[in-house]
Amino acid sequence: MYPHISDRRRRRTAIRPLLLVSALACCFAGSAYAQETVESEEKTLEPVVVTASRVEQLQKDAIPSTTVISSETIQNKKLADLPSLLKSEAGIDFARTGGRGQTTSVFMRGVNSRQLLVIVDGVPIQDGNELGTPLILEQLQPDQIDHIEVVRGNVSAIYGSGAMGGVIQIFTKQGTGKPTANVFAEYGSHDTTKIGAGISGKTEGGTSFALSATRFRTDGISAVNTKRYPNENSDDDYDRNLSISASLSQKLNEDHELGVKLYMYDAKFEYDGGGSGIPSQDDWGKSKQWIGSVYSKNRITEDWLSTVTLSQAEHRREYNTENGAWGDSHNVMKTETSMLQWNNNVSLSADWMMTAGLDAAAEKVKNDGESHQRDRYSAFAGLLGKMGDHNVQANVRYDHVDDAGSDTTGYLGYGYDLTPEWKLLASVSTSFLAPNLYQQYDPYSGNEHLESERSTNYEAGIQYAKDKDLVRLSVFEWHTRNLIDYVQTGYYTGEYSNVGRAKNTGAELTAQTEVFGLDVGSTMTWQNPKDRETGDQLDRRAKFFGTLNVSKTCGQWYLGGDLQYTGHRPDGDHDLGSYTLVNLNARYNVTKEVSLYARIENLFDKEYETAYGYNQMDRAAYVGVNVKM
Repeated sequence: MYPHISDRRRRRTAIRPLLLVSALACCFAGSAYAQETVESEEKTLEPVVVTASRVEQLQKDAIPSTTVISSETIQNKKLADLPSLLKSEAGIDFARTGGRGQTTSVFMRGVNSRQLLVIVDGVPIQDGNELGTPLILEQLQPDQIDHIEVVRGNVSAIYGSGAMGGVIQIFTKQGTGKPTANVFAEYGSHDTTKIGAGISGKTEGGTSFALSATRFRTDGISAVNTKRYPNENSDDDYDRNLSISASLSQKLNEDHELGVKLYMYDAKFEYDGGGSGIPSQDDWGKSKQWIGSVYSKNRITEDWLSTVTLSQAEHRREYNTENGAWGDSHNVMKTETSMLQWNNNVSLSADWMMTAGLDAAAEKVKNDGESHQRDRYSAFAGLLGKMGDHNVQANVRYDHVDDAGSDTTGYLGYGYDLTPEWKLLASVSTSFLAPNLYQQYDPYSGNEHLESERSTNYEAGIQYAKDKDLVRLSVFEWHTRNLIDYVQTGYYTGEYSNVGRAKNTGAELTAQTEVFGLDVGSTMTWQNPKDRETGDQLDRRAKFFGTLNVSKTCGQWYLGGDLQYTGHRPDGDHDLGSYTLVNLNARYNVTKEVSLYARIENLFDKEYETAYGYNQMDRAAYVGVNVKM
């Protein structure tokens, strides 16, 4: 049976950008074969992180469990979205209601999405609506990310409300080195296309700049499994996304710098109603977000670096139902956050650094005509240093959130160097999470008397670090009280309330090493996340999951593959079975300017669920080309 003419035409249109860039690749390749390409590999530098303490330090020196997804990894794997990148990180698991662009819940060490903080270029993303802060992860394109730092465990004393379970900090691309440009195109399963272009660099006058744009579209898969929910619409649910990232900075002199950063996306998607619809029902939505900031970085003295950042973040979501069981519906939610941050790093000596600062923010939420707003402010300080073999990190933070009260949280971490390679680590910390404006003021389910969730966290570990080898085993335990949840009060009514307590005890292994010339990364997480009132395992959180990544760079080739295992999990009255996924990816550098890449996701076409009744991606293959100029 022949496809509809418009479908064929649409596919030809989708392939054109890929053919165009491929033609450019052939042109570059033709000239490349006439010359010999023997290049030495650059020495890999030890990764540096800032998220663990607000101070630049080697990853191996961070006391909180911290890992980095490098720009090289992002470039080599060329994965479709941010959840796919984060899936290989220890302690992180996801529940997604369908394919690309669908609602994605993030679990880190057993905490839920609302208890996890996402930061983009230093700006915390605070979502005042019920779906939770990490909603941005569904649509942010990896092509515009330079690197990602992941800190597991509570760091509320450093970053405030929302960081109970950890922090994911995303750094978009910035201008460095000689000005360059690149274009890329990709095509794959489910009529998926991605095209993009970027330019970045740094001038001799101290001006750094970067601009990139990505357009993504896919026909997708049916979000809901109609074998479980036969009354749902069974058509494929598409996702469309246009995203832009930009940065510009100017060095006034060696001690002063001014800059501006912008990230935005505009997405449209279809979704399914999770069993509440009828076959003719059409559900679709829109999601728009932009994050803009201006900053001034000033070295007041040789030992004092001060940074002031003013930012504005807005997120608008729209959900529409047509031909539904109860007619048509339209819902719009919008969150706006204006924030002023002042951060100071003061070097006390060669081995000791102090941090201190102030944050002030105004947030506003609109939900179908209802509007509420509140202010919050905080003060924080920290000390990081070492005495011989002893390493110390101490942080304290005071936060005040209007109509939700005030909290003081602390973090105390200690490391002891057994040898230059082996280190013992331990920490204790407290945290809090203020109710969001939706939970407080929604006209149907809000509760103005909600108290903040509070948690106590303990962690201990041992680490081995030498050259490319970095292995860390951590054991952790957290106790959370005053959990906020939706409590049904009638057949169609309910209210948010402080309902109970939760606990998780676990162990976590991260390893990065080289075996027989292969780069090998492995993570394993054992945990027991449970409701302390009932003793039940928390929904959608596995007791065991892990990953194995193997890759090899050989001349012009990069070859990689990963295996992902997730154990069974409860989801309400249902059980989600365990599953294993295998993914492959490859990259071939035709020249220094041109590279071809390909990947296969879910190689063995495994059927699995991360949320009951929702389909996940089947086997899919993608090919692409990238050209630098």
